[in-house]
Amino acid sequence: MSKHDRLLKREDCVLVVIDAQEKLLPVIHAQEEVVANIAKLVKFAGIVDLPVVVTEQMKLGSTVAAVAEAGLRDPAIAKISFDCFGCEDFVQKIKALKRKTLVLAGVEAHICVFQTALSALEDFRVQVVGDAVSSRMARNRDLALARLRHAGCVVSSTEMFIYEILRQAGTEEFKATLPLVK
Repeated sequence: MSKHDRLLKREDCVLVVIDAQEKLLPVIHAQEEVVANIAKLVKFAGIVDLPVVVTEQMKLGSTVAAVAEAGLRDPAIAKISFDCFGCEDFVQKIKALKRKTLVLAGVEAHICVFQTALSALEDFRVQVVGDAVSSRMARNRDLALARLRHAGCVVSSTEMFIYEILRQAGTEEFKATLPLVK
């Protein structure tokens, strides 16, 4: 595998925002940082034209305003399963995008993000954005990220993902992205 095969390719990526919802986020550890990072990822996706798929667990309200207003174009996919792949609408949306890499953000890290990531590993490269996921307790987030690494997911950060996709400075995309990372 060459070094270029290890780097993400924007044409292969889809950002999946899992359950960043009004009724759930108030009890999430480091919720302000998590919401801010998810919003950055959504804004960045708009700059570099990455598709974004958003899920909402039934009965937990809408996606929080900071994320919804960051540039979401498509409505959220409602689900009752913890694993997004247990929802046929999600499966069909992901298949239709024909992308090979899922970049995951959202809550809860040890439940919905975790189960979705493990299911995705059968057919996709999976990158979990560690500072854009959390759980009610930091301990559960940390254990989920450790298990996901062990299972074969890449765990990165918001800035790592952004700069990996950008690849170089000096472009219009880079200039448009700078306000997000300063």
